[in-house]
Amino acid sequence: MTDKPSPHREDFTHKQGSEPLRKLDALRKAAFQRVRRPPTPKAMARRRSRLTLAKWALPSLAGVLLASIAIWPELNHLVHQDRAILREMRQLHIDSGAMEHAVYRDIDSHNHPYTLTAQTARQLGDDRINLNHPEADIMLPRGEWMHIRADRGVYLQHEQTLNLDGHVVMYRNDGTLLNTPSADMDMKQQVITTHEWVHAEGPFGTQDAQSAFLDQEENIVQFMGPGLTNRFNDLTPHPPSVSTNKRP
Repeated sequence: MTDKPSPHREDFTHKQGSEPLRKLDALRKAAFQRVRRPPTPKAMARRRSRLTLAKWALPSLAGVLLASIAIWPELNHLVHQDRAILREMRQLHIDSGAMEHAVYRDIDSHNHPYTLTAQTARQLGDDRINLNHPEADIMLPRGEWMHIRADRGVYLQHEQTLNLDGHVVMYRNDGTLLNTPSADMDMKQQVITTHEWVHAEGPFGTQDAQSAFLDQEENIVQFMGPGLTNRFNDLTPHPPSVSTNKRP
């Protein structure tokens, strides 16, 4: 019986096959020699703290995200509203106590509202306000109203008085129109007086006089001093009571 030679690979030698085994054996011995130490109580406490923090932080973060999604439309509205307010405030130019487009609102002693506006207003103290191109809109009894404008004015807030100067024009919705260089107004009692020449036109006719007195509550217009009168019949349902007092 002939002995057959054992299979032999030319690409593999004993030296080449033993090298990976030695490396694997070295790694196994190193793993057995490495001792795994149990965690200390301090390390366990840190781990529990981290787990607890993650347990509460992650749901809280998710809740914040959901809440932000829910309130985002309202936040967006508030942001745009603030921008609109800032744009309006930019229109108000404040320089050395002067304010542009000033608006003051109040009521008289008979609870009738009035509004006073001015192109510019300068606050002097806690009471006096100097006005440039003031205009007043006043509600009167019986649903009537009056509009007054002038070049300049002084408004005393506590006293509710308005002193007008420079081309004062007063118009009432019953058709009465008065022009005078200056006028003093008691906004609280709705009384207007002027001690300079006045020219008036209205349902009663035309009137030029040296001074005039108007009581809005009693619907009285009184002209005083020398002047020129031109009367004609009144067609309005509530004509003002007009009287002329001519002094020699």
